[in-house]
Amino acid sequence: MPGQPPDFIPPARPIIGDAEVEAAVRVLRSGKVVQGPEVAAFEEEFGELVGDRHCVAVNSGTSALQLTLMALGFGPGDEVIVPSFSFAASANAVRLVGAEPIFVDIEPGSFCLDPEAVAAAVTARTVAVMPVHLYGHPAAMDKIMAVAQRHGLAVVEDAAQAHGASLHGTPVGAFGTAGCFSFYPTKNMHSLEGGMISTADAGLARTLRLLRNQGMEQRYANEIVGANMRMTDVAAAIGRVQLTQLAEWTEQRRANAKYLDSKITGMVTPPVADAARHVYHQYTVRIRGDRDAAQARLTELGIGNAVYYPTPIHRLKPYLGEDGQPGPWELPETERAAAEVISLPVHPSLSPADLERIAEAANLVGGAR
Repeated sequence: MPGQPPDFIPPARPIIGDAEVEAAVRVLRSGKVVQGPEVAAFEEEFGELVGDRHCVAVNSGTSALQLTLMALGFGPGDEVIVPSFSFAASANAVRLVGAEPIFVDIEPGSFCLDPEAVAAAVTARTVAVMPVHLYGHPAAMDKIMAVAQRHGLAVVEDAAQAHGASLHGTPVGAFGTAGCFSFYPTKNMHSLEGGMISTADAGLARTLRLLRNQGMEQRYANEIVGANMRMTDVAAAIGRVQLTQLAEWTEQRRANAKYLDSKITGMVTPPVADAARHVYHQYTVRIRGDRDAAQARLTELGIGNAVYYPTPIHRLKPYLGEDGQPGPWELPETERAAAEVISLPVHPSLSPADLERIAEAANLVGGAR
C-alpha cells in the first residue's frame, strides 16, 4: 500500500499452514463436505474449551448470535442490553430478530459492559444481556450474571474475540445461557469463516441445530421454520487444526503483550482486571492528542495499526432516530474510548525485532505533542 515501507508489520496476519491446506484437501476428496463428520468432531473438541458445554457450529459469528436469540424466542417488543462500543454485529443480531438493542456504557479499563450500567438499564421489556468480551478481555461476568439472575434475564456472551479467555478460572462461553464465537480469519483461531455456539442447555442446543438446518434434524422432516446457517466440513477441518494450536498461539500473544506492556511508556497500555485472563485478540492502547496523526506516523514507521471502533454503534446510521440523531444514550466512556483507542500488532507471528520496533514507534508517536 502507498506510504508503507517494505518492512511493514501488519496489524494482523491470518495463519494458514500446510496442515490447514492438507485438512481442507482431505475433506474435499472425501466428498463429505457439509454438516458431516468434521463438523461433529469440531463441535466436540471445541466443547473442551468451554467447560464441556454442548457446541453447535454455524457459518459465522453473526449467525451464532442471531440463531441464539431466535432459539430463545426473542423478537418484537423485547429489549436486549448491549454495549455500543463493539462491532455492529452485536446489535445487528438483536435487530435481525426484531428486538431492540439497549445501549449501555463500558468500564474504562476492560472496554467491556459496566455491570452497574446494565443494572440501571433493565426494564419490564428486558429479556437478555449481551456482554462482549472485547479485544479478548473477559467482561465482568460474575457481576453481570448476578444482575441477570436477579431479573431473570438470559445472558448471551459475544465471545467472538475471546477464544480461551477466562475469569476466575471459568472460560468465556461457559457463564451465560449461551456463548457465541467467531472463526473469521483474523480471530485468534479461524476456520476461514464460521462460528460456534456453546450452551449447557441440551434443549437449546437441539433447537439451534434445527434452526441452522432449515428446521430439520432428519432430512425432509422439518419441525420448525429454520434457515441455512450450516458450517462446511472444509471449514470445520481447518478449525480443528487451528484449535490444536490455539493454546500455543494464545501464550505467544500474551507474551507479546507482556513485552509491549513493559516497554511502552508513551501510550496508555491495556489494563487487565483481577482474575481475568486476557487473550489479546487486539492490543489496544489509548492515545491522548491527535489520533489521526498518530496513526499516519505509525504507518510511516512501518507499524500496522487500526481503530476498533471509531464510531459507536448507537451513532451508526441504522441506529439513529427518525430525526437522524442518536437516541437518548449517555455513554461517556464509550465516546471517550472511540476517540482514543488504537490497536497495535500483537499476533503470534511477530518476531522479537518486530516487537522492539512496535514499542519504539509507540513511544516516539505517543510522546509527541
